[in-house]
Amino acid sequence: MRHIVWDWNGTLFHDIEAVVGATNLVFEPYGVAAYDADGFRAVYTRPIWTAYERMLGRPLTDGEWERLDVGFHDHYHRLMLECGLAADALSTLEAWKATGGGQSLLSMWAHDRLGPKVTEFGIDHHFTRIDGLRSAPGGHKAESMVAHIAALGVDPADVLVIGDSVDDAHAARHVGARAVLYTGGMTSRADLQAFGVPVVDTLADAIDHA
Repeated sequence: MRHIVWDWNGTLFHDIEAVVGATNLVFEPYGVAAYDADGFRAVYTRPIWTAYERMLGRPLTDGEWERLDVGFHDHYHRLMLECGLAADALSTLEAWKATGGGQSLLSMWAHDRLGPKVTEFGIDHHFTRIDGLRSAPGGHKAESMVAHIAALGVDPADVLVIGDSVDDAHAARHVGARAVLYTGGMTSRADLQAFGVPVVDTLADAIDHA
């Protein structure tokens, strides 16, 4: 592998507490019992509205997804201020840089928020390209991955995608890249392992597969 495409939320950015906290706040008016991290991982899936329907035990009504999504992000953007990088994110980025390999960042978080946050942590220089979501939230990552790989001009066969969601592995497969899935985010280990790609507990272990 000569290039790593990193995921942000739940991978380089350790934000599980903010995600769970924001989810609990947005579902509190519905009488849904608060989740801890493991409980949230048990119901989490993508697209996220499917997870919301699991939590409510019913289909979402017209306009309900949009309202829930706005509410979630209002809470998340406040709670994430207390979150930092994954414990070994910085050392792992440096270790891969030392090999001469390329790195980029592809997130399903809003593009206009992603860039400044990455810069705030002082790690933007590691990435040849940083892409966030420029369209409506909630969908799958595959098409964003197509555009990201095309913009990089790299051979997908030379790419390793590292993320915390089965959606990351789907996106890698969609373009012909390989994937490693990391347990620090929103998806349970069992769900990650079911996809059939390597699953790791640290980012340092992830780049061993590159």
